[in-house]
Amino acid sequence: MADSNEAETTPSKPENSMGIRHLIIFLMFLGTTVSYATRVSMSVGIVAMTSNNSYDYPVFDWDRSTQDTILSSFFWGYVLLQVPAGMLAGRFGGKFLIFAAMACTGVVNLVMPLAAVKGDWIAVCACRIVMGLTQGLLYPSLHGILGRWAPANERGRLGTFVYAGAQLGTIIELMTSGMLSASSWGWPSVFYVAGVTCLIWSLLWLVLGASTPGTSKWISKEERKYIESNVGSDELGHSKMPTPWSSIFSSLPFYAILLAHCGQNLGFWTLLTELPSYMKNVLHVDIKDNGKLSALPYVAMYVLSFVFSWIADFLVNRNLISLVSSRKIFNTIAHWGPAVALLGLSYLPAGNLTLAVIILTLTVGLNGAHYVGFMLSHIDLSPNHASTLMGITNGVSAIFSIMAPLSVSIVVTDQTEASEWRKVFFISIAFYFLSNLFYLLFISGDVQDWNEPKTDGAIEDGSKKEKKPENNAAYYRRKSLGENIF
Repeated sequence: MADSNEAETTPSKPENSMGIRHLIIFLMFLGTTVSYATRVSMSVGIVAMTSNNSYDYPVFDWDRSTQDTILSSFFWGYVLLQVPAGMLAGRFGGKFLIFAAMACTGVVNLVMPLAAVKGDWIAVCACRIVMGLTQGLLYPSLHGILGRWAPANERGRLGTFVYAGAQLGTIIELMTSGMLSASSWGWPSVFYVAGVTCLIWSLLWLVLGASTPGTSKWISKEERKYIESNVGSDELGHSKMPTPWSSIFSSLPFYAILLAHCGQNLGFWTLLTELPSYMKNVLHVDIKDNGKLSALPYVAMYVLSFVFSWIADFLVNRNLISLVSSRKIFNTIAHWGPAVALLGLSYLPAGNLTLAVIILTLTVGLNGAHYVGFMLSHIDLSPNHASTLMGITNGVSAIFSIMAPLSVSIVVTDQTEASEWRKVFFISIAFYFLSNLFYLLFISGDVQDWNEPKTDGAIEDGSKKEKKPENNAAYYRRKSLGENIF
């Protein structure tokens, strides 16, 4: 009888290679693609909005300071709702939070041209703040849904696929916004296209999306039981599961994720926001004038993220390395790889276009490994509370995204002097190195005790059993140093 019960706790993988979980993942991938495209749209659109055109569209006399204020205003709102969004997604599911985020983003983009004409830069900032607030709901909700839908042995590939949409959205926007702005439709079309795309996606998500396998109208009983047996989530029947705040904030593996997220954001946003200025003023190379070169680093990150995810899942699923070892290896690639490349770039001789672009592309491309590094560690530690954990780390790390351009303003007094820029790069290198070192020492690949609710149950017709599956490697590994500190 015991053997029979154990067999029921670990249903076999459905015969169909594609299931509803893959549809959900694909929709979330499209969601990150569209959402990031809307973020980047202002970076491209603001250039056209402040430049003369041949079609009599309004031109705004915004100085550099005003433009920087408009671009940064997105993050003012983005930081605020991360933790509440994580808690709401963990309690009620992320489906309707994601719908609200994307639908509101669509509406804001549609009114952006009118707001600019009627209210000038203040109205544009207000729109960007609202968009930041709504998109602050997105990542915690995506992470929570990913924790419910992605089985442990598929998590690396599925998670990377979802979040790689950010790079694809950036690539698409860089390649298309300039053409739209220069067309007879003018710069307003950049925001209209973004808005309509968001609303179309929102409708698709409302019909097909679901927070959990148990709330999906389309999933088969077989696939549902398979997913719920292999994600480590006990959310069914626990919609009012309390958040274990004291356990979270006394967990060194959680702090390992938090520091890794902050280090990655500071280094990555320094690369994306300030390296073009460094290359222009110090290396005398201006890649902003070439759309293909501007998009190349993002293309490299997008492609390499899939390479890294496939290798990571291959190594873990073949039992060549443990899950936590995989997280450490690829997080190191994502942090220490760019740190070394940044060091080389800071001493690169002026005027070397080819080498500068190669190093920049390599630096950004290696960041793609973080999708199978710390980005999935939230789910490894606690599938039930992954949305809350992501809300905390994404919210705090967003502050470091804002700090990236500010560090240049504070440290660099002469933008043509290489030695001044090295100070900025050394700050990023230090954060990359130290945050990953802490991650290596204290991260865990095991589901934590505070993930589990104190109830009994069984998987019968899709209902979750509390007992952990005996052959699920995600549960049974040697604990890391950080788990036994507190």
